[in-house]
Amino acid sequence: MPMRYLLLAYLVCFAGALVVRWANAADGPAARLPTPTHPVERWGIFELALSGPQEGNPFLDVELAARFSQGGRSFEPQGFYDGDGVYRVRFMPDALGEWTYVTRSNRPQLDGKTGRFVCVAPAPGNHGPVRVRSTYHFAYADGTPYFQVGTTCYAWVHQPETLWQLTLRTLAASPFNKIRFCVFPKSYAYNANEPERFAFVRGPDGAQRPTSDKFDFTRFDPAFWRYFEDRVADLSRLGIEADLILFHPYDRWGFATMPPEADDRYLRYAAARLAAHRNVWWSLANEYDLMAPGTKNHRGNKTMDDWDRFFQILQQHDPYGHMRGIHNCRAFYDHAKPWVTHASIQSSDLASLAELREKYHKPIVFDECKYEGNIPQGWGNISAQELVRRFWIGTIQGGYVGHGETYKHPEDILWWSKGGTLHGQSPARIAFLKQIMTAVPFHEMTPQASPAPGVYLLAKPGEHYFLYFTQPVAATVALAGDRPYRVEGIDTWAMKCTGLGSAKGGEFSFTAPQADFLLHLSADATDSRLSQPKQAAAPH
Repeated sequence: MPMRYLLLAYLVCFAGALVVRWANAADGPAARLPTPTHPVERWGIFELALSGPQEGNPFLDVELAARFSQGGRSFEPQGFYDGDGVYRVRFMPDALGEWTYVTRSNRPQLDGKTGRFVCVAPAPGNHGPVRVRSTYHFAYADGTPYFQVGTTCYAWVHQPETLWQLTLRTLAASPFNKIRFCVFPKSYAYNANEPERFAFVRGPDGAQRPTSDKFDFTRFDPAFWRYFEDRVADLSRLGIEADLILFHPYDRWGFATMPPEADDRYLRYAAARLAAHRNVWWSLANEYDLMAPGTKNHRGNKTMDDWDRFFQILQQHDPYGHMRGIHNCRAFYDHAKPWVTHASIQSSDLASLAELREKYHKPIVFDECKYEGNIPQGWGNISAQELVRRFWIGTIQGGYVGHGETYKHPEDILWWSKGGTLHGQSPARIAFLKQIMTAVPFHEMTPQASPAPGVYLLAKPGEHYFLYFTQPVAATVALAGDRPYRVEGIDTWAMKCTGLGSAKGGEFSFTAPQADFLLHLSADATDSRLSQPKQAAAPH
């Protein structure tokens, strides 16, 4: 008796993802698929793989989606073609218990397939995707606070294996829990090497001349996308969010000037393949405003209407509502628009962060405030001390700041672009900042009016007060209530905390002994979490 449906090989469970591979007879009617017996953890990945048509151009001709349901709730992620006649649909379940699914396609081989699986408790370290919390902050889906400490490695995934492996090892020992990087390769200073893989297949004779007319923008290269999503999964295992930059102007291959239908198809394909990864963030662009038609010295064909449309495509095709932002060069995008979840800012004006919070009423992330390094370009030669100072100024105003490093290297292996190894002095100090801020209810603290020039104040009145002094001046703050406050002085560069006694409620005055000094007042007089000298914090 012929089998209409043959279980192909195995059920594989890895990194919280269940992969179910099926081969279905082309001439058989739609049938119920067997029930998988291997559970999927909450916020893991269920993947259904089906065999289907290969003729024509499956990227254009075949439509596939699946509706996943539990009780009265349902999600409908889009499927995608993965080459060699294989079609996949991925789903990230967000609730425990049994889920059912049914596929929908314009091809009978792929339409009407049904099945079920069971979602179980997440493994340790799996807190789900990051969401906005308390208007200005972040938390994982299970409620665990997420204090964003990001870095930038634009083209690390486009480097040889030995280098990207080294980058992952460096990240594993770092304080960073988010990394910004590009889907498309980057053509810019210190980054002239040709990648091994591209998102699209080459057209005729493309192996010799990688110009825009040598790529077929109607056909994705599944080998690239498998490689890319493996790097996203690597980051997830390290507890690091993958802030994926979808477009940028630094291009010599034609990806910055694709026609609108190619742009839209690319976004839908990226969402179909990557949205089920819980650690994905969407960054529409790096320096989006340099991609406007006719922009001097840069290539691009994107208008403001295009960027609005791109955001809406992601809203529609990402069923899980991952974080969505867009990065500027000179002109800010309107982050108040409803499809923007957080403001991604490039600016050195960290003093404006509290003002931006009130303007946009969203989390403010200064993803780029210049980089620690020694290259000639002004954006890449600030000192470690200055970068750490900017981190503290931004943090004490209730926001988040991003790191980057641009030290000269004989082989042009700069962390900001290619990754590799960190050489600077700021990461240890950033880890120290992170350790302090994750020991207090940061998401419940709000920036207050400056008590003196060059002094920033963050407080949860009656419980915690942080005063950050950029210079050794006097400042006075009113402490709520009549409980005693424990007073701690923190040298943010030397990474040392010293107990300074106690203070009564009411008006309190203090003169900082030096610049870059943090004063912490805690209403719990027995709390010594910050008063002991500390080493750099453990990653993430």
